[in-house]
Amino acid sequence: MYDLIIIGGGPAASAAGVYAARKKLNTLVITKEFAGQSIVSPEIYNWIGSKAISGEQLAKDLTDHVRSYESDTFVIREGESVISVTGEAGPFTVTTDTGDTYQTKTILVASGAKRRRLSVPGADTFEHKGLTYCATCDGPLFSGMDVVVVGGGNAGFESAAQLLAYVKSVTLLEHSPAFKADAVTVEKVLSHEHMTAIANAEIVEVTGEGMVKGLRYKDLTSGKEHDLAVQGIFVEIGTLPNTEFVASLVERDPYGRIKVDARTQKSTRTGIWAAGDCTDGLYAQNNIAAGDAIKAVEDIYVFLNA
Repeated sequence: MYDLIIIGGGPAASAAGVYAARKKLNTLVITKEFAGQSIVSPEIYNWIGSKAISGEQLAKDLTDHVRSYESDTFVIREGESVISVTGEAGPFTVTTDTGDTYQTKTILVASGAKRRRLSVPGADTFEHKGLTYCATCDGPLFSGMDVVVVGGGNAGFESAAQLLAYVKSVTLLEHSPAFKADAVTVEKVLSHEHMTAIANAEIVEVTGEGMVKGLRYKDLTSGKEHDLAVQGIFVEIGTLPNTEFVASLVERDPYGRIKVDARTQKSTRTGIWAAGDCTDGLYAQNNIAAGDAIKAVEDIYVFLNA
């Protein structure tokens, strides 16, 4: 019987693991791999304590830090994915895709999310070659260039606002007739002289030679196709949280994210906490995910020792 099972292997799960180990909680970490969404980023500029670090190096550092605490009371099961969690209010039974089952008093879900991917010709070919899914991570690499943001929600417009500090121009493309971002955000971002936004635009193809050279889109109103000469494409069409294995136990929002108490990271199920991109937290950032996970472990420790 574990005190705590941590599900996930990104910054949130890693931070939680370190804190749980230091508090001497009998802990099991279950993850397919130690990585997180940022592993695909060539350079990350906002990980506190590092001026710049690659996603691959960040994943390695997190793994090394967590593994340094491995012991009889801090166990890591890498290469396994959780497929179900059962139990009313603890103890819980966690089952993985290997057929193994584990018992625990509490659970921290830090399983993250996967980004919705752009599924058009050229998108896979030019990923990491001018097409990226993280403006915060990769924006500075496109200084002085013309770029496109795909997605007209808050994430798309906020990415555009960040990029305008580095790039020559930003063109935002939205599939729907209207932008989904908050009206105030839309108005503010569109007021920038180097910003253009186009609705009713369906992405047709990403083009290039070795690196991204352009993007073709279809005007859904006129039916005509247009080419944009750009060097960067930032995709912000949403994420899919990895939370199906607790769908019957905790309350989730319409997007599948676990609803949590922002003060403690508690879910609606006693004994289950959540942190990082799998939750309905307001912002999705590595540093925030790590901080929320630490907050959760602090609360779990109090819960177990009350």
